[in-house]
Amino acid sequence: MVKPTVIMIKCKSPREIDLIRQAGAIVGGALNLSATLAKPGVTTKSLDEAVFRYIQEKGGKAAFKGYRGYPANICASVNEEVVHGIPDKRTLKMGDILSVDIGVCCKGYYADAAVTVPVAEIKPEAQRLIDVTRESLRLAINKIRAGIKLSELSAIIQDFVESNRFSVVRDLVGHGIGSAMHEDPQIPNYVDKNLTRVEDNIILKEGMVLAIEPMVNQGTYEVETLANGWTVVTRDRKLSAHFEHTILVKENGGEILTG
Repeated sequence: MVKPTVIMIKCKSPREIDLIRQAGAIVGGALNLSATLAKPGVTTKSLDEAVFRYIQEKGGKAAFKGYRGYPANICASVNEEVVHGIPDKRTLKMGDILSVDIGVCCKGYYADAAVTVPVAEIKPEAQRLIDVTRESLRLAINKIRAGIKLSELSAIIQDFVESNRFSVVRDLVGHGIGSAMHEDPQIPNYVDKNLTRVEDNIILKEGMVLAIEPMVNQGTYEVETLANGWTVVTRDRKLSAHFEHTILVKENGGEILTG
């Protein structure tokens, strides 16, 4: 007999929420900096270094560095790279799309967010992928409030993405966040039609803090990990986009803590 999965979800106190909000403000500023710097000829390593300096100046700590052995301060994923792209000496080119994922720890509490940005002029279909991914996150955030099922958020993301003829990555999920970078619950971006996953039937409660992050592919939803052990790419090597915010669940809505 298989024991049921036990999920421990902690609703955050006002003090904890304030600390997550402080971390989130640094994340938001760091993402804005990344978007400004993402130009042709710039290396992803230089982006990593600039964000590291910014986070330190604001009194935070780059949460990804050393996490499970991760070697950089940010994730910088280009084109077919879905997540966990390791910054290096390669230069960005006109027409690339760049996904930047940043986590910050502030006084023991974490916030996490991601954006995908165009590098100069990009093809219309690449821009549409970015727009649809961003909008799927916005629609999910607008649905958040205490009392709804987590699966309702997953369904909103999946339905919108697939109606636009893109696919939702299934091997990677969002997560709870707070005193650890990754907490319960996992947050899939698609719905198990049988609702057999424990996460599908979780009811959102006021004080939960969730990192919601749709990862959307131009082609198949299937992905694989490169030999470096970190970088996840689309199996068909078509483009992928990624957006994420850390969200506080409130009685009548959701508050973005990384805006």
